[in-house]
Amino acid sequence: MTDFTPTRADRFSFGLWTVGWQGVDVFGGVVRPPLDPAEAVHRLADLGAYGITFHDNDVFPFDADAAEKERHLGPLRRALADTGLVVPMVTTNLFSHPVFRDGGFTNNDRDVRRFALRKTLDNLDLAAELGATTFVAWGGREGAESGGSKDVRAALDRYKEAFDLLGQYVLDQGYDIRFAIEPKPNEPRGDILLPTIGHALAFINDLEHPELVGVNPEVGHEEMAGLNYASGLAQALWHGKLFHIDLNGQHGPRFDQDLRFGAGNARGAFWTVDIVESGGYDGPRHFDFKPPRTEDLDGVWASAAGCMRNYLILRDKTRAFRADPEVQAALHDARVDELATSTLAAGESLADLRAESFDPEAAAARGMGFEHLDQLALEHLYGVR
Repeated sequence: MTDFTPTRADRFSFGLWTVGWQGVDVFGGVVRPPLDPAEAVHRLADLGAYGITFHDNDVFPFDADAAEKERHLGPLRRALADTGLVVPMVTTNLFSHPVFRDGGFTNNDRDVRRFALRKTLDNLDLAAELGATTFVAWGGREGAESGGSKDVRAALDRYKEAFDLLGQYVLDQGYDIRFAIEPKPNEPRGDILLPTIGHALAFINDLEHPELVGVNPEVGHEEMAGLNYASGLAQALWHGKLFHIDLNGQHGPRFDQDLRFGAGNARGAFWTVDIVESGGYDGPRHFDFKPPRTEDLDGVWASAAGCMRNYLILRDKTRAFRADPEVQAALHDARVDELATSTLAAGESLADLRAESFDPEAAAARGMGFEHLDQLALEHLYGVR
């Protein structure tokens, strides 16, 4: 039997907010005690993770001064040094405190927007100090519940202004940091700005430094909108904009479930691992999930371990799928390889194309063979091949 034990080489990373989630939801309070960030680093290292990520206020309080920040960061730095774990990504919490009730970068209140920029600049400095090369931006409060409350065009101007200023700051400081926008359609706002991968990609094109900004798609956020996560990753890769990924589980267009990876849409998870492993993405395999309220701390670590194990199981299955001779034959029969051939050949003119004879009735009679190909994929997923 294949060993599905994770190693550092697998590049699995976890947000401190995932294992540190205390189980709070809109219907109930905490069910687990606070988890010290340094302890989380040690436990994740023991499980086989290679890195951790965090929001600023996962490590130190919102109102911490410089001295208090250092008191909290010291144990985290020591834990990282002791375990060898890295910090590939850092982000900033612009959504929890009541001051951000209408967002950070697009808040109607100019004073709040200025504060959000200062908070982000401080955390960029910390990210650079810790060696993070990606700075994720989830605009969870950037949006509205009613049409009259938000001038969306002006909000997008302010969103652009923020990324332009932050991008220029990174360049001026010489930081090796890129930004990754994390789309989400709704929750906690009724409608969130930049709700999907496509919206984010279009927005990035109009920035002053588009080369510094990409996307950080999350399984649950795309599936909440009824979209195909693996296809979204493929398009982001096509644009050269897949800077980071968030892996978890989701059961269709409902609330953001944040299940452990592989525990939601298993078919979608199969194709997600397939594109991540074969599509050219070279970043961390990052998990952004929430251990359910039903679990104690032992259950938290079982859930984290399950994320990695499920990924490795699916990686094994997708590799076997790609290596299967019958699958390779089915891919050829389905003419999947033909799609990579230019429609107009080199040196061929549109006049040549228009002069070509074609029998549409004969072509219409040809089946595509997709059902057989998909059945083979399911049989690999179900473990019978």
